[in-house]
Amino acid sequence: MNADKRPFTVLKITPLSANATAPAPLRVAFFSDSLSERNGTGAYYHDLLAQLGPLVEAAEVFQPLDMKRPPLLSWPMPGDPSQRLVTPNLPRISRAYRKLQPNIVVSITPGPFGMLGLYHAKRNKAAFISAFHTDFEQLARIYWRPLSRWFVNGYLNNANRFLCKRSAAVLVNNSNLQDDVEALGAPAVEIMGTPIQPMFLEKAPSPYPETLKRICFAGRLAPEKNVDRIIDAAAQLPHIEFLIGGDGPLRKELESSAAKLNNVTFCGWMNREDLIGLIDQSSLLLLPSKIETFGSVALEAMARGRPALVSSNAGIHDWPQLKDGLFAYDQERPLIDAIRDILALPESQLKEKADAARAAAEGLNHQTIRQWVDVLGKYAKD
Repeated sequence: MNADKRPFTVLKITPLSANATAPAPLRVAFFSDSLSERNGTGAYYHDLLAQLGPLVEAAEVFQPLDMKRPPLLSWPMPGDPSQRLVTPNLPRISRAYRKLQPNIVVSITPGPFGMLGLYHAKRNKAAFISAFHTDFEQLARIYWRPLSRWFVNGYLNNANRFLCKRSAAVLVNNSNLQDDVEALGAPAVEIMGTPIQPMFLEKAPSPYPETLKRICFAGRLAPEKNVDRIIDAAAQLPHIEFLIGGDGPLRKELESSAAKLNNVTFCGWMNREDLIGLIDQSSLLLLPSKIETFGSVALEAMARGRPALVSSNAGIHDWPQLKDGLFAYDQERPLIDAIRDILALPESQLKEKADAARAAAEGLNHQTIRQWVDVLGKYAKD
């Protein structure tokens, strides 16, 4: 199906130090249809494995390659047409799987790679759990026409049900998803925290600015992100600079709407180091999304000592320890009103919010990594 001879990649993590605490007897295989760091799901496991490695015997993630030309027989993923569902290279993955010999398999997505993870787990009598990170049906309602939406949602519902019923547990990072996966047949549900890429915590953050003069957004420039509201707010706050990082299907439209504004800068796609620079230049991060399962970039901003204004429906608000570093945005209000409320706060209060954000993000990251080791150990086979 795929013209490329290597339609998958393996990210292998091994213990970082021989002097580290003895790793748990866990050999973990993750299967994902998402590209590494391309979207929230891909970034989640890239960041997780960077820290999980020293705590387990071995961990690998099997996922598609980032190919310049998509295969002929593939299907765009809802919410990110630049990614496509592709057929894995079965012989190569089988060889890598046999070498790893995992005692637990985690299927992250309901596509071909996720299904292949279930197949290998059952065939080799490894424990099997799955993860449910994204409500693709909501994204399909935004991106697909009725007939395509019917087909895509039908597949996703059946695929998710198939995986959930065969999982020892289903992992979610938003408590609002618990009812959904239980309805799909999950026998047990684990609500997991979200890890942070280590560089966000290891690199000392820039001091919090004395005055709020710069606000940023980072993410896909797509309909579900409500970036148009940021442009509208910028038009009414000419004394505030707005930095917009990321790329996506709405980029040209958004650039056109902001063409006459001198206080809006589009920074394009960013790697993690660039993102740190964007956040450190700013006093506040905006994430006014229609749909946001968690909102990882807000957590990354908090790790840099910057508070975030995030839609109240985002899963990040489910974690009480993060509330002191967040502002909740009610989407029924104009975004400009929410920003003005923050601008009216005393500088000392914003500084306290920034300090609390950094500490809370670091605490959740540590808790999340330990939680993953505990959950994997709970379900793995001896």
